[in-house]
Amino acid sequence: MASNFEQKPQLASACGLSIDDLQVWGKALGFSQIGVSSIDLTHAEPGLTKWLEKGFHGEMEYMSRHGLTRARPAELVNGTLSVITARMNYLPSDTCIQDLIWIQHETDRLDKVDEGLISVYARGRDYHKVLRQRLDKLAQKVRENFSSLGYRVFTDSAPVLEVELGTQSGLGWRGKHTLLINKEAGSMFFLGEIYVDIPLEQTPKVENHCGSCTACIDVCPTGAIIEPYVLDARKCISYLTIEHSGSIPLELRSKMGNHIYGCDDCQTACPWNKYAQVSSIDDFDVRPTLMNKADNKNLTNGIWESKKLVEYFSWTLEEFEANTAGSAIRRIGYERWLRNIAVAMGNALYQYKTNPQLISPSSQELIRQALNFRINHSSPVVAEHVSWALQQGARDFEQNFDE
Repeated sequence: MASNFEQKPQLASACGLSIDDLQVWGKALGFSQIGVSSIDLTHAEPGLTKWLEKGFHGEMEYMSRHGLTRARPAELVNGTLSVITARMNYLPSDTCIQDLIWIQHETDRLDKVDEGLISVYARGRDYHKVLRQRLDKLAQKVRENFSSLGYRVFTDSAPVLEVELGTQSGLGWRGKHTLLINKEAGSMFFLGEIYVDIPLEQTPKVENHCGSCTACIDVCPTGAIIEPYVLDARKCISYLTIEHSGSIPLELRSKMGNHIYGCDDCQTACPWNKYAQVSSIDDFDVRPTLMNKADNKNLTNGIWESKKLVEYFSWTLEEFEANTAGSAIRRIGYERWLRNIAVAMGNALYQYKTNPQLISPSSQELIRQALNFRINHSSPVVAEHVSWALQQGARDFEQNFDE
């Protein structure tokens, strides 16, 4: 990765570099779309400042540490003159997108309370590795036209305003759930950026098409989208299961359902994801160590079932590391993995009392046994969440979830 940033007087166009070239090279590398953003993000600074002041970033301390540098590309990487933006679809290649079958299956998983729900993007290879390598190859192609190119690659790996850069470069518009939405591809894609020290012509922005829709806000289990375009990460299930360390707030546990890594609820509810596209590469195909391929011959190809909570929970540290090798899930570590599953198990036990049709007596008994096996776990965090989970099976129907 290059790090030599020097101001260059000549224009990129003088070397024959165009957005069409970038699109062609990007497509060959598996990217769905390439854009170019200017480095002027001053319009985003007031909102970022307000968001940080309210503490909505939670434990993601790096966001406050870098402050407004996130909105100032030339300060983050000295010499930056333009930002090449990229998006990459991540639905597994065997996903059945016809007639919204994949969305229905993801929605149905929420009622399979004794199964662990992993966010779609995390079922394959770690996207950080995939995008970083391919962005670097794209930058090398640019360097063939601009031999002295200085660049730096990012993909959810530094204090970068990815959605804002994607919006500025026309990859899509910011949805009310704060994610980027593309008219032809919904929001099921990753974003990446290449900060370059050459001036490139910005690709045009696109119009916001959310209109009066509030589907993402209405469906959020924890009310994390406190108003259109504003997310309190501290309430977001993705944040709670991935970024948050230690004990999960009591008032949020019952609202997490069977989510054990990430959450796609706001995306599956978004009408624009009826246009979501599968990835052109196989890196994001579902890994058998994380899910089970359905063996019903009457089912459409690409149907993967979540594993039972008790199976995920039974993994030893060695099994966790082996089964999540090369996956983004491995980043949270074994303790958070068990913590998250314990919460889902507690919610399943409560569902057994209130909605017994969602879980069989034998399944709930296996959950109790698995929890009791780890009741004295060496990790105080895991032990506390296991104890809480067992208590859910004895909770009064009338007791409020927030108590």
